[in-house]
Amino acid sequence: MRLPKRSVVLLLPLAWGCARRETPGPAAAPANPERVSVTGGFSTPESVLWDAGQSVWFVSNINGSPVARDGNGFISRLDRDGAVANLHWVQGGQNGVTLNGPKGLALTGDTLWVADIDAVRGFDRRTGAPVAGIEFGSQARFLNDVAAGPDGTLYVTDTGIAFAADGSMSHPGPDRVFAVSGRNVRIALEGAWLEGPNGITWDAGSKRFVVVPFAGKALFGWSPGATTIDTVGTGPGGQDGVEMLGGEMYVTSWADSSLFAVGPGGNRRIAGGLNAPADIGLDPTRDYVAVPRFMENQVEVWRVR
Repeated sequence: MRLPKRSVVLLLPLAWGCARRETPGPAAAPANPERVSVTGGFSTPESVLWDAGQSVWFVSNINGSPVARDGNGFISRLDRDGAVANLHWVQGGQNGVTLNGPKGLALTGDTLWVADIDAVRGFDRRTGAPVAGIEFGSQARFLNDVAAGPDGTLYVTDTGIAFAADGSMSHPGPDRVFAVSGRNVRIALEGAWLEGPNGITWDAGSKRFVVVPFAGKALFGWSPGATTIDTVGTGPGGQDGVEMLGGEMYVTSWADSSLFAVGPGGNRRIAGGLNAPADIGLDPTRDYVAVPRFMENQVEVWRVR
């Protein structure tokens, strides 16, 4: 397909002031940020998701190499305060479950979806029983995050990265966003200008997705069906997780080990010293953001405002 040109949003004074910056704005202290809990015992935790209907958190655990089809990935279930209720709530290799390197999580109806290298797998959100498996085949290299659109369509990022036997990472591409409707998989967006798309979330206020790249600094806005993307902010690079809360983007960065927010006043640092902060979860009723620390085998929960 023809590679579209990236368009840049021209913002009014009351709009996001960081949209045309090359670097984040001054790091201002957020109002009363507080680390609520730190929970350990995970195994390469990659993504956290809040289930408001059950007041629980789900955590995907790669449990080894992010690209190994080793069948030992698992999903943990935490209580509302971040304590482990069931570490191996869904376990690869047991009860008919296939999980290799589970990463991003999303909910639609009663199904918990997880990106798993080259497949998206569905589980009953209450029992953990496997209910669906959608294989992408050779068109997928490194499926990373999952988000549901308003119509229930799943959008899945492919970061286009590869790992060598010594653990070193390369970025051969292709960089893609897939759309999954029913069992139909199609490429919704593709191009090197996506810069290793990692986190994705639906921004209901702007009626579009926000996509954050691991290999670049620009933060993107994209409407399904559009052939262009907008630059809606910038970060330090190495962006991983993204969620929307109160008109702000909350984003994690491996480049400076931070959780930061992007809003009308520019960028503000919520927390630092978060080694390898991966795909975050959000409880909007309490302003809680859960950050999996990929290399530390921990999940931290922060009240961000």
